[in-house]
Order: sequence, then C-alpha cells, then structure tokens
Amino acid sequence: MVYAIAINYFLIPNRIGEGGVTGLTTIGYYALHIQPALTNFVLNGILLIVGFRYLKKSTVFYTLWAVIWISIFLKVPVLFPYKTDQTLIAAIFGGVLMGISMGLIFRAEGTIAGSTILAKIMNRYFGVRNGSATLCFDLMVAIPSGLIIGFQNMLLTVIELYISAVVLNKYLEMLGTERAIMVISKENQRIAKSLSENIGHGVTMLKSSGFYSKSDEEVLYFICTPQQWTLVIPIVQSIDPDAFVITEGVRSVRGQELSQLL
Repeated sequence: MVYAIAINYFLIPNRIGEGGVTGLTTIGYYALHIQPALTNFVLNGILLIVGFRYLKKSTVFYTLWAVIWISIFLKVPVLFPYKTDQTLIAAIFGGVLMGISMGLIFRAEGTIAGSTILAKIMNRYFGVRNGSATLCFDLMVAIPSGLIIGFQNMLLTVIELYISAVVLNKYLEMLGTERAIMVISKENQRIAKSLSENIGHGVTMLKSSGFYSKSDEEVLYFICTPQQWTLVIPIVQSIDPDAFVITEGVRSVRGQELSQLL
C-alpha cells in the first residue's frame, strides 16, 4: 500500500519516473497510456522466473505475494494526488515512501520483483548492499527515461531513487542493529551476575592480559537490544563507577540465520 501511494500520489502526478520495472511502468503510462498495474504484473512475472533459479523458494513466494498486492493497490482509485510546481518535494517524499515500503518487504524476506530481484541476487552472491544494488539497476532505466519524461524530471527521478536507496539501507541497518558491550572492571563478576539477572540472558567472560600491568584479567562481553541498553549503564555504574565500557552497534543473528547479515 505504501509503495502504491508513492507511485500514484507522488510520482505519476508530477511526471517523476522510477527505476527498474516500476520505471518501465511509468514510461509505459506516459508514452502509451498502459495501466501501471498491468505492466507491473507482466514484467515482474518474467523476472520471477529468474529469481526462482537463483533465490530461495520462500523469497520467490513472498515476492509473488508482494507483486500481487502492489498490482491491486495500484488499481485503487486515486482520490487526492499530490500535484505541485515544487516537484522536488514530491521526489523527496516519494523516495522516502519507496524506501520504507521496500524496507518492510525486504525485512519480510521478499522483494518487489523487478530490479530488487536482481539486487537480492547481487546481495546473496556478491555481498552488495540491497539499496545500493537496487539503485544501480534502477538508474539503468531512469536515465534513458529522460527522453520521454524530460531532462528535469529525469534528474528528479535520480534524486528520488537515491533517497529511496539511502532510506532502504538505513532502514535495514537500524532494524538489524543491536549493541555490543565490552566492560573492563575489577568487579566484572558482580557486574556479569547483575546483568544476567536483570536482562535475562547470558554474559561472556573473555580472558585478557594487560600489556602494561602484565596481569591477567577477565573482560565482560555481551549483546543487548537498544531497549535493554537503557538498563546496562545504570547497572554498571552502580557497581563500579570507574569501569571502562566500550559499546558499538552490531548486526547480530543466530548461527542458522547468517544470511540475514547481508
């Protein structure tokens, strides 16, 4: 639904193109007046066959499910399209909505077919980030579309695609990010016990050796969610205000879900 709103309410009313199959649907609409829903369904069906060969079957199924519903929502009558002379506004908000909608679908292990199937293949086999790969494939359609939608609208399309790719990458990173905490303290045993009791999961103790002090110590290491992070510092500070704490964002998954790191 969010994807269809971006297309029908922001992009098409302001003659802003798109990339990949969606770009071809808007070009078909502008040049030949072919309904976007029909073009979207037919062209994506062809790319689904490619995806069936290189992607997991569940991803292809979820993609088919997404394509069907995108086509349905694209057919919903448009009530109040946002048409404006300030077309940059439409490009920005259209890009944000496109990035959010693709993030939702990618997080559910699907794609929106088109260039995102090719991006998913690049991500799986070459480790290219989903948003970046999608942007590359989309530009292959968006730049030549300037012959139909005009040079200015082509530039707006490039802006919209870039914003969409940035939002998609940030969305996937944010939702997959947890915090890794390393604590160096003489009270690590007490800190570990308190964290384990209050947060509810295990804490790892790493053997370490200080180069300057020449003494062997234990370093506390564990992963927590952003919500749990708000409990960590008060616990550590109450036990040892002088503890040395290092924290960073990580994308952490269980062993059987390593593919989620891509």
